Amino acid sequence: MVIEFGGKFMPVIRKSADLRNSYADISDFCHKYREPVFITRNGEGDLAIMSIETYEEITGKQKLYKLLEEGENDIKKGNFLTEDEMNKEMDLM
Repeated sequence: MVIEFGGKFMPVIRKSADLRNSYADISDFCHKYREPVFITRNGEGDLAIMSIETYEEITGKQKLYKLLEEGENDIKKGNFLTEDEMNKEMDLM
């Protein structure tokens, strides 16, 4: 979840000490809103914390995009079967 502030959207940012002191709150937030919480260390960005479900969703999308890109590249290279060729292949199985 990003927070709207003055017409701009801001990510949720917490200090590293909050991991110790407010772990349950951070965990609840990540699960409820399915968004990461960014953790700072000494005032600098350090970690992005998210639920396992959100992580799996993001990595699943990345894998899908990669497969789609590979398919598009195969089509550009002419590396594909026509419908008739595919039907013949399936008949051989």
